[in-house]
Amino acid sequence: MALVWLGVLGLVLKWLEIGPVAQWSWWAVLAPFGLAVVWWSLSDALGFTARARQKREDAHRDQRRRNTVEALGRKTPLPPRR
Repeated sequence: MALVWLGVLGLVLKWLEIGPVAQWSWWAVLAPFGLAVVWWSLSDALGFTARARQKREDAHRDQRRRNTVEALGRKTPLPPRR
């Protein structure tokens, strides 16, 4: 995401001709967008995004279980499912 924000900043600075970015070529200004696409493709291929999504889903499920046990008035929480 940082690469996208860097690309947007460079794009705005180039478009408004502010600072040294105004002298850069368009290839240099647009490069962060290409790097972001490469990073996201690599991240998906290596499974980083799937593992992060699974961790979020597991945490959400565990929180739901804790809330349910608490709502039922049970004193001791259920052990975590593995």
